Amino acid sequence: MSEEKKKEETVETPKEEKKKAVHEHEAALKAAKEETELWKNKYYMAFADVENLRKQNEKSYSEALKYRAYGFVEKLLSPLDGFHIVLSMGAPNPELKNYLTGFEYIYKQLVAALEDEGVKELSPPVGADFDTHTMQAVDTEVGDGPVNKVLRVLAKGYMLKDKARPAPEKTETEKKVSDEKPATEKKEENASAKGDA
Repeated sequence: MSEEKKKEETVETPKEEKKKAVHEHEAALKAAKEETELWKNKYYMAFADVENLRKQNEKSYSEALKYRAYGFVEKLLSPLDGFHIVLSMGAPNPELKNYLTGFEYIYKQLVAALEDEGVKELSPPVGADFDTHTMQAVDTEVGDGPVNKVLRVLAKGYMLKDKARPAPEKTETEKKVSDEKPATEKKEENASAKGDA
């Protein structure tokens, strides 16, 4: 009889077997839900990354299209300045006046073509406030008048769409000269301006 009792104790009842099976299935279901949630989150993160990359690429592409002519336009600005200087000098005799008329025609065509590409001429009036975003100071003068004003325009500047050419790097001599100026003198400077492109 003792053997029969042992067999009954080791054999589980159908109710207990069902509970154990349900418990195992619930644990497996919970693990599957957690794994599903993990992969769902990873999918959303990957989708967001792809969307951000797509938007960034579209922005870069539109920027590249917008400023595609920047390098070419920059190369044209020096000859354009040369035309402007020659035309502003005038003609001392009638023969040269005919040549200058032809050059003026070519100059106007160049300016019109550049304007069609979005190039704007920057030529601040004398006495205007000096704008560091669109102007370059070629020289500074200390005076009793108002500070940070344009005293002379030495060369026209140009801007492509809304982008100006960055200011050129200072040479070692210019860096030394600007470092040697006393702080009070730097505050009272006026600027002769050159526009940017």
